Amino acid sequence: MLEIVILGRGGQGAQTAGNQLAQAYFAEGRFVQTFATYGGARRGTPVTSSIRVDETSIRLRCNIDNATALLCFDESLLDRDFLRLANSKTLIVVNSAKEKEAFAGVGAYRIFPVDGRAIARRNDMGKVVNSALLGAFAAALEHPGINTICDVIERSAPARKQQNIAACREAYQLFQTADQGV
Repeated sequence: MLEIVILGRGGQGAQTAGNQLAQAYFAEGRFVQTFATYGGARRGTPVTSSIRVDETSIRLRCNIDNATALLCFDESLLDRDFLRLANSKTLIVVNSAKEKEAFAGVGAYRIFPVDGRAIARRNDMGKVVNSALLGAFAAALEHPGINTICDVIERSAPARKQQNIAACREAYQLFQTADQGV
């Protein structure tokens, strides 16, 4: 079973990305469980989207304590509290313009930065990074497929559908072609 936690700040699109990722896995025939937590229920406070994915029905009903993968929308949230959900095998993708080596001091984690903000800007998305981060995260996980993710984005994005899809595809491709050492 995959256990995924997405962390962001209210208003960044972490909840939307979590819902879209869950929909993409479901579209590919997997069983999915998704739930969210909200900090102060206002813009800027930490929010999480938790997702379980499996080939069989999911009966587990508790918080995720040991994630398979983490997606962090804001590198300032990449702290001890968030990293307690990880182990040395957990895949961690973080929205950051920093190089991978900048995270070496964080601990023995597999951290892969993706500059979601730059990708979003190049695709006329301004500060809206969720589609770009979702594309990079799918590439890092090696599933769900990019076409499935883009179909979900096209159906669910409230505006700028083509820009969202372009940002997702660009991030997916950049992550795949970069020497990530996943």
